[in-house]
Order: sequence, then C-alpha cells, then structure tokens
Amino acid sequence: MDATANLLSMADIEETFSLLDDWEERYRFVIDLGRKLPPFPETERTEANRVRGCTSKVWFISRVTGEPPVIEFQGDSDAHIVKGLIAILFSLYSGKTAAEILKVDAKTALAKLGLEAHLSPMRTNGLYSMVERIRAIAANA
Repeated sequence: MDATANLLSMADIEETFSLLDDWEERYRFVIDLGRKLPPFPETERTEANRVRGCTSKVWFISRVTGEPPVIEFQGDSDAHIVKGLIAILFSLYSGKTAAEILKVDAKTALAKLGLEAHLSPMRTNGLYSMVERIRAIAANA
C-alpha cells in the first residue's frame, strides 16, 4: 500500500504549478496526479472509510509502518479532480509520523498552490474535510 511511490513531492507540485500558464493546465495536472494513485481496493469502499463532508465520494485508509512509525495513506474518489486533490494531500502527509502530520499547516501549504481561489466553495470544504480526516487518523495513531 505504498501510496507515495508514484507521488511528486509538494516542492515538485509547487514548481510545476508555477510553470503552468493557466488554471486549465493546472486542473489537467491535478487530474494527472490523481491518475497516479495506486488502485484502491474495492473491499475498502465502505462507509467506515468514507470521508464525510465531501460532495464527491471519497475513501481513505491508512497503515502505520516502519521505525519510527510513519503513516501511509491510500485513497480514492469518484471525481477526477478530487482524486488529484487526494494525491496532493498524500504528497503533503503520507510517510510522516503522526506528530509530523499534526504539525503540518495544510492551509499555508495549499495556499502556495492557489487552490482555494480556483475551487468551488463545496470542493474547498471537501478538501478541508479530507485534511481533518487525515489529522484524525494521525491523532488516533
């Protein structure tokens, strides 16, 4: 379940965003990021793994591995752009310890990409619902 294997770093995502001329190209890039997520197991598409507060259907699972223990995430959505947002969040959070995850300032990190200004209010709320779910997983790890 190494969801980080095909993900770009946040620095690479920020750099790519800065090189793209318009939001149409950035949206395509975000969708491409989502396509690189590993396949999500059908058996994990349960209500228990569903992220509440998202208009689209979103599922997250996690596991703790290694020493020191780090959290790896895997997720999926029924919406292409949301899958890309999941990939961005996993670039920000996956492979970190619970304490590191809880220290991440997602609002600042995501502001560097300018996402909030270009997502609908409902999609922005869903994005932060995903952040809260990741933080809850870390708090309980």
